[in-house]
Amino acid sequence: MKKIVLAVLMVLVTGVTFAQEKNKKLTMEVDGKCDMCKTRIEKAALGVKGVKYAMWDIPSHELSLIIDERKTDPMQVKAALVAVGHDTKELKATQEAYDGVHPCCKYREDSSDDSGKHN
Repeated sequence: MKKIVLAVLMVLVTGVTFAQEKNKKLTMEVDGKCDMCKTRIEKAALGVKGVKYAMWDIPSHELSLIIDERKTDPMQVKAALVAVGHDTKELKATQEAYDGVHPCCKYREDSSDDSGKHN
C-alpha cells in the first residue's frame, strides 16, 4: 500500500513541476500615461526575480511579460508595480506610492497619452 501511495505522490509532484513554464508569456493591464511611466513600469517588472522580459505599451496600457513560473507569478509582478505607483486591475497603488510619481504621470486624474511631451 505504501508503494502505491508513494507512486501516486511522485506522479502528482512531477505533474505540478511540469505545469510551471520556464518561459511563460502573459500580458496584464497597468495604468500609466507616458515614457517616464513606461520606464518605471518596465524597471519594476524586470526587478522581480524570474521576469525575463517586460515591455509596456503606452496607448493600450498593456504590459507584455515573459516569466519563469518556477521563480515568480503574476501577483508578485503586480505587487512590484503598485509599489512604484502604478495600478493594475487586481491591485491598486497606495496613495503614498501614487503621490511619488512625477506630476505628469498622474494617470488617475487624466489617462491621456502624454508620451509626445517627453521627447
